[in-house]
Amino acid sequence: MAKKRKKVKKLAKKTSLGVSKKGLPPILSETERMKKTKIRVVGIGGGAGNIVSEIAPRLEKATFLVANTDRQALRKTSRKVIRFPFGESFTRGLGTGMNTELAEMAAKNEKEKIEKLLQGQDLLIIVACLGGGVSSGATPIFAKISRNLGNLTYGIFTLPFKFEGEKKMEIARTTLEKIKPKLNALSVIPNERIFQTIDRETPLKSALSAINKILTESLEGLIETIYQPGLINIDFADLRTILQRQGRLAFLNSIEVEGNGRGGEAIKKVLNCPLYSYSIRGAKGLLFNICGEKKLSLAEVSQISKSIFEMANPEAKIIFGVSQNKKYRDKIKITLLATGCGTKIFLGKARKRKIKKRLQPSHRPARKKHIALRPTHHPLAHPPTLKRKKIKRKIKARKKVKPKPKKIKIKVAVSPPEAELKETPLFPEAKIRKNALQIKKETEEAEKELLKQEEIWETPAFLRKNQNK
Repeated sequence: MAKKRKKVKKLAKKTSLGVSKKGLPPILSETERMKKTKIRVVGIGGGAGNIVSEIAPRLEKATFLVANTDRQALRKTSRKVIRFPFGESFTRGLGTGMNTELAEMAAKNEKEKIEKLLQGQDLLIIVACLGGGVSSGATPIFAKISRNLGNLTYGIFTLPFKFEGEKKMEIARTTLEKIKPKLNALSVIPNERIFQTIDRETPLKSALSAINKILTESLEGLIETIYQPGLINIDFADLRTILQRQGRLAFLNSIEVEGNGRGGEAIKKVLNCPLYSYSIRGAKGLLFNICGEKKLSLAEVSQISKSIFEMANPEAKIIFGVSQNKKYRDKIKITLLATGCGTKIFLGKARKRKIKKRLQPSHRPARKKHIALRPTHHPLAHPPTLKRKKIKRKIKARKKVKPKPKKIKIKVAVSPPEAELKETPLFPEAKIRKNALQIKKETEEAEKELLKQEEIWETPAFLRKNQNK
């Protein structure tokens, strides 16, 4: 028995897990289980590679990967990042030059390698600066592979500046439409929004670094919420509940506030992130965590929670947590993830108006069979477009002309002068009604007169003259 106990103690030293009284390894605590949650941040393309390289040294408990066809761009990435060059047979280690189809073919050719890199991850966060060739062409392939592997997939995408041209913006929008059903949720950040946080005269590198700083704080807050136990705890299962749908627009923000009136200021900052062109209004899923010291009051928690609830959809799934930490002395930290935001930002290509081609007179069929159209070469033939215009103008003219109101003539009885009064009889003669016999006699007399005239006309013309004499 003594020998068995010694062996168990040796194993405990090696594994550093400790042993139970029965000599078996103990049940893992909640914090140890949470540490097993695997999160990987993948940057696709040159711009995303720079973002991930800047985020990687600041974030712990997550692994980082940068994928690109350009080997020279990969050399500049941080050492804490896994580098994945792909598509050498298509690009020879160079970029794609805004050719999305080439990047798509290169990613499909390396499908097996991509599956190995993404396999076994609980949460995959894809970062891409849309508008470029690699980012717009390869990102949908990475997202599709991640979805097929059963990973929760969350995308963070930036849209190009206006000065980069309309072509890049069009590529970015079409990619968003293509990638939307392959993700659980996605956040969209227009680069133009950075001008709301910094001065326009700020150097470009510093401006892009400001975007990266806000993204780092947001992702750090989300990872901390999953791993750190609290009074009201949030774990990976809660995150899965909020991200279980497909293609939902997401809002992720994390802020810190200190001093008097910190509750009201915290609400304003967390609900109004300068990077997003939309808010959480109408959101169908909410996950937020309030972190502070031991003096965090119930009134502050209630005020913050109520303000967030009011913005969401009445039927939304809401999960909130409260945690305490000594490092947040006189501070409040809020991390908010909202999915299913009501704003519509997926704008595809502008629909072109369909212009109906007018048939030439030779091809246009006649309305009636017995009417033949004049040939176009006839000197008196008028083009049909002019005829149509004239007819339309006449129709419009008819419509515009309002019918004149009918004038009603009113006869006014004026009293006649005295002379006329004397001449006019007081009692006018009444109409006499005739009997049937009287009418018969009149008709017979009329017939006799007609017969006499007929006898006269039957005689020759020279005799008629003599008769008249």
